Amino acid sequence: MMIRPATLAAIRDGEVDLAFRRWDRPRVLVGTRLRTGVGLVEVTSVDRVVTSRITAGEARRAGAPSLADLLRMLEAKADRPVWRVGLRHAGADPREALRVTTPDAAELEGLRARLDRLDAASSIGPWTRATLAIIDRSPTVRAPELAAELGRDTPSFKRDVRKLKELGLTESLDIGYRLSPRGAAVVDAESGDGPRVREPRPSGTPIPRIGAAATRALRARDVWTLEQVRDLRKGDLAELSGVGPVALRRLGEALADRGWSFADCPE
Repeated sequence: MMIRPATLAAIRDGEVDLAFRRWDRPRVLVGTRLRTGVGLVEVTSVDRVVTSRITAGEARRAGAPSLADLLRMLEAKADRPVWRVGLRHAGADPREALRVTTPDAAELEGLRARLDRLDAASSIGPWTRATLAIIDRSPTVRAPELAAELGRDTPSFKRDVRKLKELGLTESLDIGYRLSPRGAAVVDAESGDGPRVREPRPSGTPIPRIGAAATRALRARDVWTLEQVRDLRKGDLAELSGVGPVALRRLGEALADRGWSFADCPE
């Protein structure tokens, strides 16, 4: 179930708790927890409705400017029924805390066993260690480039990286991936050479997902954290190639969440 970033922020803030979708059949179940950019969003209800029974209050709860706007949005795919989906913010994604947790000896053995099982179940043979190694060696490199280096197709490579992410071993970035502290601990333990010296992770609050082009533009200026963004002028950022209105809005929302603003915008 795709939800726009602005709507996700409104769900997190308690301003939106409904969504309306035209589906042949329900694509989510009550109790489903969706992993999103604002953490977990839980599905609290799924009901089939007719458009004539949707109220103006429900339209506002779905984040629509008006009932008329919502009904216009629902005009697409008019041959399919309308489903009213209840939503609520259910807290942070537990993988965030897992990624920064350093495993002890028992956990390391358990993680190695999980990786062995993933390898054994794969039709292409062992892949987990090679994937961790290439992400470790080439963080922030695009998935197609990593897949090509391993002689793999991009879709299956991405699916396998998601399996590592479920274990808290990798983090997805706007461009490529990187090992989490937990993943680095596993790789170092398997090497037998002790902790490897890696490029320091940027200290501070990570920049939200703003798109690959905007991310490249900020990296070109060595900007990796929101603390650095708040010292920049919004007007200057807007002049960077690749930093468009959507990226600026997401950066502004992330700053506002922490009581910050761009350097040229009053708080």
